Amino acid sequence: MNRVAQHPVQAFAAALAAVAVLSIMDAVMKHLVLAIGLVAVSIWRAIANLFFSSALYLPRRQQWPTRKTLWIHVIRGVDVMVMAALFFWGIARVPLAQALALTFIAPLIAMLLAPLFLKERLNARLIGGAIAAFAGVLVIVVGQARAEVQPDVLLGIAAVIGSAICYSGNILMMRWQALAAKPLEINFFQAIVVLVLWLAAVPIFGIPAWPQGQIGWVVLASILSTTGGLLFAWAYARGEASYLAVTEYSGFIWASICGWVAFSERVSLYTLAGAVMIIGGCLIGARGKVTEPPEMDYT
Repeated sequence: MNRVAQHPVQAFAAALAAVAVLSIMDAVMKHLVLAIGLVAVSIWRAIANLFFSSALYLPRRQQWPTRKTLWIHVIRGVDVMVMAALFFWGIARVPLAQALALTFIAPLIAMLLAPLFLKERLNARLIGGAIAAFAGVLVIVVGQARAEVQPDVLLGIAAVIGSAICYSGNILMMRWQALAAKPLEINFFQAIVVLVLWLAAVPIFGIPAWPQGQIGWVVLASILSTTGGLLFAWAYARGEASYLAVTEYSGFIWASICGWVAFSERVSLYTLAGAVMIIGGCLIGARGKVTEPPEMDYT
């Protein structure tokens, strides 16, 4: 087994970089979903992801993962596919900054699920944080309802919240997977699982047309997705999930900038207030949980 040295500061920096890269990818994906549709862009991006991840992983592969590790790849791959589909469908209907703010409930949901999966105990601080974060979500929803009355917008918010619930499971699995496999392997098998799932949808939605005029954006989205995934895998192999989860909040800054530059989206006071309440609730719930990451082995 290969021992992986723990580097909390470097892991934190890598996670910050991953959030920045994936936030930019979100903006590219919003453009593509609006231009060619969710199913088409998801399938073409999945094909590009598999191409890039195969080129990086296969020449360096030493041995295939164990059956147990393969199951980890499959389970997280399914979660990632559902999470991404809901999120990208949602951001085509709501501003990027607002969508990112809503996903900030994911770390808190992960903490609430931890007692179920990790046998940890709930405490008053965690419950109080959950109430504060939920109030923040309500503020954002109420603000959007006052600004926009189209049913599509509220459905988009619901899809983003559903994506956040999936992402909470992703947070719990990310550290687990990062300690079972190396970053290139994680990216390769995730690309396979996601592509297989989207191809299974072809009989329902049909074969997507060639993304005429958008192929460059599809390739860029794939490169950003692959880069962000590798950075996250590297970071979570060297730092605990509770220590790195706070880096997710930097995405609000990137989403605000990308939404303003690319789509002329403004951040409303409701969204800003709700984001502050959600972040505050998550920090209250996580207070005292961060510990020095121990030495870990790849299995």
